[in-house]
Formats: sequence, structure tokens, C-alpha cells
Amino acid sequence: MEFRESKTISAQIADRICDDIIQGRYAEGDRIPSVREYAALMEVNVNTIVRCYEVLEARRVIVMKRGVGYFVADGANELILSERRATFMHDDLKEMFRQMHLLGLSIADIAPLFEEYKQQQKS
Repeated sequence: MEFRESKTISAQIADRICDDIIQGRYAEGDRIPSVREYAALMEVNVNTIVRCYEVLEARRVIVMKRGVGYFVADGANELILSERRATFMHDDLKEMFRQMHLLGLSIADIAPLFEEYKQQQKS
């Protein structure tokens, strides 16, 4: 995974785990890799994954079962989708509209690009 400087590594890894959950790679109730396993997979320090898992646990995306490991919490998928939709609608979309206005673009200009993107995702 290539990391960006605009966000902490632990936050980027948390986002990736959330992506995996909403894409169905980890279903609710599934065990996720241990801290050490995920640190090795991501090639990061174990403490980075500990912080990531603590944040996800505080957000109720994952739960820790003592002595067994971390699992995707019930309702995690809908929680993540709800949070991401809210962020997109209130932050990302406003910035996109600002840029579109600045560049003189309309919805009609970008609609074909969105349709093309959706078709590529199906393949």
C-alpha cells in the first residue's frame, strides 16, 4: 500500500479496512488479521496497527474478543456507509462543486465520465 502524506498511516489503514468491509472482503462477524499479521501485511510498525484498531474499535467498526482476536462488529457495514455518505455529501461534494464552478464544468460534462467509471468497475 502506498501512503499519502496528507493523512496519518494509521488512518489510511483504518480506511482500507473499512473499504474491505464495505466491499465484502470482511463480513460482519468475520475475524480480521491480528495486529502482528496486519503490520506484516502492511509493512508498518505494530504500534501503527494498534492505533488503527483502537480507532476502529472506538468507532464500533470492530470488536475485540479477548484471547481470540478482532472481529467486524455487527452493523459495521451500514455504519461505515453512513459515515462515508455524510462526509461525501457535506465535504467532498462541496469541494467538487466548487472546483467544477471554478473550471466552468457542468454536471452534463462529468456525467459521461461517471458512467464510464461505473462500466469499468463492472469489468
